[in-house]
Amino acid sequence: MTAKKGTLQVILGAAFLMATSAIGPGFLTQTTVFTQQLLASAAFAILVTIIVTAIVQLNIWSIICVSGLRAQDVANKVVPGLGYFLAFAVALGGLAFNVGNVGGAALGLNTVFGIPNSYGAAISAAIAIFIFLNKDLGKAMDYFTQLLGVLMIALMLYVAMQSAPPVALAAKEAVIPTEINWTVILTLIGGTVGGYISFSGAHRLIDAGVRDAKDATKGALNGIIVTSIMRVLLFLAVLGVVYVAAGEAAVVLDKGNPAADAFRRGAGEIGYRMFGVILWAAGVTSVIGASYTSVSFLRSLFGGVDRNYRWWMIGFICASTAINIFVANPVALLIAAGSINGLILPLALACILLGAYKKNVIGEDYHHPVILSAAGWAVVAFTFWMGIQALPNILKIFE
Repeated sequence: MTAKKGTLQVILGAAFLMATSAIGPGFLTQTTVFTQQLLASAAFAILVTIIVTAIVQLNIWSIICVSGLRAQDVANKVVPGLGYFLAFAVALGGLAFNVGNVGGAALGLNTVFGIPNSYGAAISAAIAIFIFLNKDLGKAMDYFTQLLGVLMIALMLYVAMQSAPPVALAAKEAVIPTEINWTVILTLIGGTVGGYISFSGAHRLIDAGVRDAKDATKGALNGIIVTSIMRVLLFLAVLGVVYVAAGEAAVVLDKGNPAADAFRRGAGEIGYRMFGVILWAAGVTSVIGASYTSVSFLRSLFGGVDRNYRWWMIGFICASTAINIFVANPVALLIAAGSINGLILPLALACILLGAYKKNVIGEDYHHPVILSAAGWAVVAFTFWMGIQALPNILKIFE
């Protein structure tokens, strides 16, 4: 294998690690719940999410790869001690998401094979642990996430076609929405690019020794495209189910598992089984992404974690699986985790952007694009403002 081919495989693997980290059970749940709530107007929230995702990922991947430092180390160089706060905040958010990821994977196996959730959680956790025990961990993650990522897109495309959504209306609402809900937008952004998800692909690249900004941009763009395709297909699939003409009764999805109900209504029993496969694939790949990235935030801060990082990742999975048993409402947890990660985003992105001005972070030769930096600061202000606006509604989740 040539060095160029090896780099391309790492870039593609990092892109799919980011994409599949974002495309988890929370992604499926949030998109379904908010599409039912806003109908075609959810297209605007999704478009804003895609734009914000692109700006965030392009900034973070470029700066991290050029610096050769993980995000927490960049933050510590910006403000000493800030990296520790960021690391714990991201790891805690990753744990909350991972509990839902394990539960989603278990529910997927239950949907397809009728396996009890406790057994499904154990089986899914065991598969993720097997990946981390692989001698070539990076390559094992790359191939596994790419395979399941392509599978999810293919199945989602089928269901979207079967549900026959009003595409023209969705396109119009994406630009001229009837309703705008900032809490929904913050939650979707948090579930797509908040917390650990922002850094999963970038950390994978620096662990593989990639230091070129152009390679980072390629990886970020690939990850953004995969995530955006999946988000749009899921939105259209659900919209085709819940959208009704004037005068018809509204479709109410099952609150316990809204996405599964949408797939069953849209494509029958086959669609329901397909959803089970998608949910399992989304869950298990997100378990891998969350565990890998959350622990990567602790590796450079604590020597014991770095020396035994595989076992910390495995312990992270085991803890998530154990906590999952005691979670009464996984749907609420997944939505809350997305909102919390959305609140972390402006702090994390601001740390990385400030690092672009420090020579001890990016060196003497690299100059971060002014347009990209300006767009990044606009997102920091935008997501901070959204967080303030949405905070009362987020607090209600815990009441």
